[in-house]
Amino acid sequence: MTKIAKIRGGLYLVLDPSMHRDELFRKLNEVLQEKIAVVQIWDNFPPSIDEVELVNEICDLCHSRNVPVFLNNNWHLKKSTHADGIHFDIIPENFSELREELSADCMFGVTCTNNLSVINWAEENKLDYISFCSMFPSKTSNSCELVSFETIKKAREITDMPIFLAGGIQYQNIKDLKNIKFEGVAVISGIMSSEDPKRATREYLSELKRIKNENSHN
Repeated sequence: MTKIAKIRGGLYLVLDPSMHRDELFRKLNEVLQEKIAVVQIWDNFPPSIDEVELVNEICDLCHSRNVPVFLNNNWHLKKSTHADGIHFDIIPENFSELREELSADCMFGVTCTNNLSVINWAEENKLDYISFCSMFPSKTSNSCELVSFETIKKAREITDMPIFLAGGIQYQNIKDLKNIKFEGVAVISGIMSSEDPKRATREYLSELKRIKNENSHN
């Protein structure tokens, strides 16, 4: 099996497992024709679905493109699937025990808000990335507080791990993230709700590249 790349930055795609199976895989196939960084499976499984089977099918498809797959909160599924990591919405109280229980190569990420203590915790525990939610108002991130740009700047002073930005990010407003240092953006509806997800992916990647080029010259 090809060794899956570590998290560096780029486009982080979040999948809703409640989406109709055929539509989910059709769109994911299209997105994977472009170069994305990560796929996360949101903790939104319908009661009737075979979670292990679905996760493994997504993993097999993503791994064929060397794209790591993260489970949202569902750490127990890591043992019975090919998933590469866990993304926690909040810090689990038993993180040390979970880390020991899971495979040594399991990767971890956590959602951050304006609370700098979470960033410090992620740095101390050597997580693989952090993700800030929500940068803009969003229907799919309505439980997240809006994160200030100042928080992102302070986070960069605390850690050099990859920083992803999430929540309400459309390719049209990525330009508003100019002048803050981050490695990538996390997207769900902006791509998976598109009639042409491959084109939407290209538009996000193009804007990310443009902003990074501008930031590197400032």
